[in-house]
Amino acid sequence: MFKYSNTNKRYHTLDYYYKNKFNKKVSKISLNAGFTCPNIDGCVGTGGCIYCSNTGSGEYAGKVTDDLVTQFNEIKKVMTNKWPDSLFIGYFQAHTNTYAPVDVLKEKYEIILKQPNVVGLSIATRADSIDDDCLEYLDELNKRTFLTVELGLQTIHEETSKLINRCHTLECFNNMVNKLRERNINVVVHIINGLPYETKEMMLETIKYLNTLDIQGIKIHMLSILKNTKLAIMYKESPFKLITREEYIDIVCDQLELLRPEIVINRITGDPKISDLIEPDWLIKKVTIINDIDKELVRRDSYQGKKLV
Repeated sequence: MFKYSNTNKRYHTLDYYYKNKFNKKVSKISLNAGFTCPNIDGCVGTGGCIYCSNTGSGEYAGKVTDDLVTQFNEIKKVMTNKWPDSLFIGYFQAHTNTYAPVDVLKEKYEIILKQPNVVGLSIATRADSIDDDCLEYLDELNKRTFLTVELGLQTIHEETSKLINRCHTLECFNNMVNKLRERNINVVVHIINGLPYETKEMMLETIKYLNTLDIQGIKIHMLSILKNTKLAIMYKESPFKLITREEYIDIVCDQLELLRPEIVINRITGDPKISDLIEPDWLIKKVTIINDIDKELVRRDSYQGKKLV
């Protein structure tokens, strides 16, 4: 059995991590706090990342027209029906969730921390959107709740980063990881497989690089081409090769083999809304993709970190 597993999983799942930390099931409640992004509003760029929907990658977050407590309670009902004895983490998901003055952040974060059975916050943001005042507040938060900061990186390759309109550098990302870890704040990094014109070796290079950093978790996504995005226009005008389902499973298994076993795999595939998805259509079968990743690791007699031994 894999070291960080009490099931058939051969990688370090978030569910395993939470159960070992809190001795209970923990559910993340996805929230939309109404933030924007610096590469949308003109601070560093316009238009946002080319793959991002108008929800700011918050397809499963609450309704932005509802206040945060209403959002929290609506999603909590669904989670409680599945897991009646669950604890909760407020997940600020949509857009860039530190891109506001600290007094605004406090208003939004603190109200979720006051909700029953909330044990922490997970805050999705960008490396260029955490100023010194915000860092100081996050440091203080981290001392009184379980805090995770999720940094979108997507790729280490600058040419791809420019193509997708990330509008920040790898150096900026590295600096923020260091600043957060100096304060003992947990860092989870988002990457995307299948970005336009990236090869398998480029995707593996991103993983190899991240494995050298002091990060605590990773989210692995497959590129989704969604309706009403710049990526959809780009794909229609000049189609690029999308990796197949089989290639994705192979790449993810290779990536897992290169990651330190203690790094928690927070996500292992994308989860787009079917009504918005243009390509690849195989993404709609999320559970079978996860199952086939498990099967491929068994076939290889492999596990997370095997190639590091």
